[in-house]
Amino acid sequence: MAEDLLAYCRERTDEMVDLLKTLIAFESFSSDKAAVDRLVDEMAGRLEALGAVVDRYPEKQVGDILLAKWNPDAPGKPITFLVHLDTVWPVGTLAERPIRIENGRLYGPGAIDMKAGVTIMLSTIKVLRERGEFPNRPIWALVTTDEEIGSRYSEGLIRKVAAQSGLCLVMEPATPEGALKTWRKGIANFVVRTVGRASHAGGAPEAGINAVVELAHQIIRLNEMNDLRNGTSVSVTMVKGGHTNNVIPDSAEAFVDVRFLTAEAGERIRAAIEGLQPVLPGAKVIVEGRESRTPLERDEKMRRAFAQVQRIGESIGLEVHEAGSGGGSDGNITASMGVTTLDGMGATGEGLHAVHENVLISSLPEKVALIAALLKQWEM
Repeated sequence: MAEDLLAYCRERTDEMVDLLKTLIAFESFSSDKAAVDRLVDEMAGRLEALGAVVDRYPEKQVGDILLAKWNPDAPGKPITFLVHLDTVWPVGTLAERPIRIENGRLYGPGAIDMKAGVTIMLSTIKVLRERGEFPNRPIWALVTTDEEIGSRYSEGLIRKVAAQSGLCLVMEPATPEGALKTWRKGIANFVVRTVGRASHAGGAPEAGINAVVELAHQIIRLNEMNDLRNGTSVSVTMVKGGHTNNVIPDSAEAFVDVRFLTAEAGERIRAAIEGLQPVLPGAKVIVEGRESRTPLERDEKMRRAFAQVQRIGESIGLEVHEAGSGGGSDGNITASMGVTTLDGMGATGEGLHAVHENVLISSLPEKVALIAALLKQWEM
């Protein structure tokens, strides 16, 4: 019954903690295919034990990808979990920073990003099966292995699966306060290169065109493009220029990170950056770039979806809140396709990609209960 679902999940907190510890013990650095595939093997076995039909998609450069399906022949579009197994931590980190529990939090490499999200997904399926409440609707889980390096190997499959889905649940962490993420900024990366003319810095400085000086002018222009009040940031993050101390440099480059809340803002800032013109006579400016994530926008579809989650949360005694993030996730991909997407469905915690990475243990059963109720009650 709905009223005891939360209590039922809380009684199984220790099981969830044990599962999380097991998953963390499988170190899964994105670039270590052999290590990631060991966790893929573990996941395939666990998914099958939970009654899923599991397809495995081999990859050469990263860990293999899994697609698990429950009730594949049931009517309606599937609700699809999006989880990733890879982490930013090289194999050996666990020996340096063992798992520990302190003040109600579990610390460990990959704990919050996103072994806890995987734990919640597996535990949700287990709870529904134990209680005899597994809904008669298709439920899928896409388990990827390259999210931390940009999802460039899995993006095609993410798009294919999302196109068939009615709802995508992105199991990335909630905010540190426990809120779902109803918006994520889009991300674009640019390289601004300046070309000048080399000459001897002592013998003929007037004969040169200083590419570093030209780049300095461009950096000031880039900085002036910031519109932080409206959610657009333009950050010059790395600069390179020159070859040796006594030569006027003929080349320089700046790496630029751009974040924006809406596709419209992204197009506007792209046009401004691509339209940069040289300041010094004879200098050239070359702009190279690509958008790596479209924004997950808090549009009307998102507002309706969040309102439904709030109602479902209230039905089991949970308050659900919303916030957003300047970082991207696979939810940016699915939302850009027009697929209803709920992000931040994972655990509450702190320290993503940091040495103090941790999970608030009490958030595990709460998210399991919320998602279990959602899988039963969701209206497409």
